[in-house]
Amino acid sequence: MLPYLIFVVVIGIFALGFLLLFFRFFGLWFRALLSGAYVGMGKLIGMWLRHVNAGIIVDSRIMLSKAGIEVDSDMLETHFLARGDVMKVSRALVAANKANIPLPFQRAAAIDLAGRDVLDAVRTSVNPKVIDCPDASKGKHTIDAVAKDGIQLQVKARVTVRANIERLVGGATEETIIARVGEGIVTTIGSAESYKKVLENPDTISSTVLKKGLDAGTAFEILSIDIADIDVGANVGAKLQADQAEADKRRFQAEAEKRRAAAQAQEQEMIALVQENRAKVVLAEAEIPLAIAEAFKSGHLGVMDYYRLKNIQADTDMRSSIGSSGGASGSPAK
Repeated sequence: MLPYLIFVVVIGIFALGFLLLFFRFFGLWFRALLSGAYVGMGKLIGMWLRHVNAGIIVDSRIMLSKAGIEVDSDMLETHFLARGDVMKVSRALVAANKANIPLPFQRAAAIDLAGRDVLDAVRTSVNPKVIDCPDASKGKHTIDAVAKDGIQLQVKARVTVRANIERLVGGATEETIIARVGEGIVTTIGSAESYKKVLENPDTISSTVLKKGLDAGTAFEILSIDIADIDVGANVGAKLQADQAEADKRRFQAEAEKRRAAAQAQEQEMIALVQENRAKVVLAEAEIPLAIAEAFKSGHLGVMDYYRLKNIQADTDMRSSIGSSGGASGSPAK
C-alpha cells in the first residue's frame, strides 16, 4: 500500500509541475500557434531550462513568419545563446526582404556577432549616408594640402556611401573611408601645378579620387565625393623659402664667425711671434757690450775706433729722430 501511495504522490508532483509549466508558457505557445509560427511546448520548456528568453524567440519568429521569412526557432535560439541580438537581426531580415536586398539569416547573424549593427547596415543600403571628411568630432575641420606653387588649400568634403552587405563582415569601417578620401584629396591637390586650377575646377578632385577605387576592402560602396568647401590657406612655399633663407643666413654667419675667430687667433700668434723676435733682438743687443769689451781685450778695437762708433751711432739716432718728427708734422727734413 505504501509504495502505491509514494508512486501516486510522485506522479501527482510531476503532473502539477507540468501543469504549472504548461500554464506559464501557454500564452506564448498559443500566440505562436495563432500567428502561424508554431513553437512546440517542449521547445519552450527547453528554452526555459537553457536560460533562453522564450518571449524574444517567439516574437522574432512571429515577425519573420508574417514577413514571409522562414527561420527555425533553433537557429534563433542558437544566436541568442551566442550573445547575439535576435530581435535586431530579425528586424534587419524583414527590412532587407522589403527592400529586395538578399540577406540570409546566417550572414545577418554573422554581422551581428562581429559587432556590427546589421539593422543600421540594411538601412544604409536603402538610404545612403553622408560622411564628413574629415571628421570634425576628431578635432580636425579641414584637409590641408599644398599645390606645386606652394599655396595651401583647406578642403571639406562629403562622402556619400552605401553599405555593402556582402563585405560587411571583415570590411573596413568609416574611418578607413575618411582616411583614404583625405589621402586622395591631398595627392590630387599636391599634383596640381597651381592652386588656381584647383579653385577653378574643384570637381577634378572628386573625379580623380573616385577613380582610385577607395572603397576596395571596405564595408561600404562610395557613391559620390562632393567638395563642400575649399579655402586658400597660407603661402607655405614662401614660408619655407623664408625659413631656408634664414637658415642659410645663420649658417653663413656661423662660417664668418668661424673665419673671424681663426683670423684673431692667427693675429695673436703673430703678436706672440713679434714679441718673441723682439726678445731675441734684446738678447742680441745685450751681447754687444760684451763683444766690444772682448774686442778691447784682444786689441781688435781701439779707443778712437770706439768713439768714432759712438759718434756714428749718435748721428744715426739724431737723423732718425729728425726724420720721424718731420714726418709727423708734415714739414720736410732739413
